[in-house]
Amino acid sequence: MENSNLQKFGQKLKELRINKGLTLRKICEKVDYDHSNWSKIERGRIPPPSNNKILNKWAEALGLINAVEVEKFISDAQVAQGLIPSDIMKEENITDCLPAFFRSIKKGKMTKKDIGELIKLIKKS
Repeated sequence: MENSNLQKFGQKLKELRINKGLTLRKICEKVDYDHSNWSKIERGRIPPPSNNKILNKWAEALGLINAVEVEKFISDAQVAQGLIPSDIMKEENITDCLPAFFRSIKKGKMTKKDIGELIKLIKKS
């Protein structure tokens, strides 16, 4: 089973690199990362690294200087890894609701609308 979050992150990573006018080898030289693994990440074959220092270095090299853009980039990388983003895990009011959220999802087939409404309820609590 393919992880669509890996695919999405990889596509975004490639798009950012190309928009910055960098070849695969150039970006990898810039951030000191193996070009073969970078390519695999772009193609959604392997997850991005979990080290935030590395991800921050990548964000800077890709021209993401706005704190919100960098935070989103790191969150997207964490989701691609199959993790709950660290910024969400810092919010106690949200983490307290996660078990109920996961149980609700597991009970049955939820629509995107149902999930959206559930997220709104969690954010309000």
